[in-house]
Amino acid sequence: MTLQEAYNFFESLKTETTKKSEIRVYEKFLHILSELNNRDFTTDEIQSIETELDSLNLETNHENRKKYFGKTLRKFNEYLKNTFSLIPSGYYITYGTALGVAFGSVLGVLFGQVFDKSPGISVGVSIGIIIGLLAGQYLDSQAKAAGNVL
Repeated sequence: MTLQEAYNFFESLKTETTKKSEIRVYEKFLHILSELNNRDFTTDEIQSIETELDSLNLETNHENRKKYFGKTLRKFNEYLKNTFSLIPSGYYITYGTALGVAFGSVLGVLFGQVFDKSPGISVGVSIGIIIGLLAGQYLDSQAKAAGNVL
């Protein structure tokens, strides 16, 4: 499946549905495919992307299309990240925030044990989110400066 065929496929899916959550997934695919179409790739790289699109079995009819295309979008993003170091915008902010919540809650529990009955978890999660957000913003800006953001 070529990039243009995939773009047309998702454009048709977008017009068929009225569910906002499904439309969001299709719009993310359309954005990525549009950005890929505007980049300069070698013939081998384009062939590799088209092979990956073929392996995703996009045109097969699925019962729960939102779930299937959501998983497919994650797979395609992972492929683009591993193969071409291309990431969607906000990629590192998402991971930084999630890691900040995880580590912040652990630190908050430890902090709460030291100071009895203090709001340790909420302070730890808040600090973790802030640190994760700042680290994610920095990494996203680095990726954008390198031209690796779709």
